Amino acid sequence: MDKELVNKREFSSEAIKSLNKKYRKLAPLERVKELYKDFGQDEVMLTSSFAATSAFLLKLFSDVNKTQRIYFIDTGYHFKETLIYKDYLTPLYDLNVKSVTADTWKHEFTSKDQTWIKDPNMCCSINKVEPLEGLKKLYSVWVSGLMEWQTNHRSSLDIFEQRNDILKFYPLLDISRKERDNFIKDHHLPFHPLISKGYYSIGCTHCTLPGKGREGRWNNNPKTECGLHL
Repeated sequence: MDKELVNKREFSSEAIKSLNKKYRKLAPLERVKELYKDFGQDEVMLTSSFAATSAFLLKLFSDVNKTQRIYFIDTGYHFKETLIYKDYLTPLYDLNVKSVTADTWKHEFTSKDQTWIKDPNMCCSINKVEPLEGLKKLYSVWVSGLMEWQTNHRSSLDIFEQRNDILKFYPLLDISRKERDNFIKDHHLPFHPLISKGYYSIGCTHCTLPGKGREGRWNNNPKTECGLHL
């Protein structure tokens, strides 16, 4: 890791309640601007899957702070279109992207074992969740582009949430599907190339099929989250 340990801030329930009260009144772009008033850049961890409509959140951060590090979790099982999309958006918005991967031997185990079939939770844990565990120790707040209409779990969240040892920040949480689509159209944001082929939620090749919402993810399995945001 090329980042030194920082003094992680701890937040009381009252402090989190106060943040939510303030940020609920703000539009997404204003929330991102306000973030850098309440937190130093070295406290902020931003992740992106470069899937579906990731351009929305990435465009906001590009407009506010182009130097913000963006972590891309490279599972080793992404669609080639996802990697093309990442390579396209990075220079388009002048993004500071760094890929994060699982330990080589662990990833190779899931490949030989086809763990995504036997135990999709374990496969996600090895290739998505574990690679971020060390990074989370270096930051106070973790930014993600979740929206509450996407799943039942996400509808239960607030803009700021304490999740284990890090404060989560969802600047797009209360944005409706229509508002998201209008923003994308109004700002001429590029969609992920698989959207045109009927994919609306895009993860790894083994676990993603065409389908609206998140119905194409982990098909025929009750799983709806990879575990990153639980």
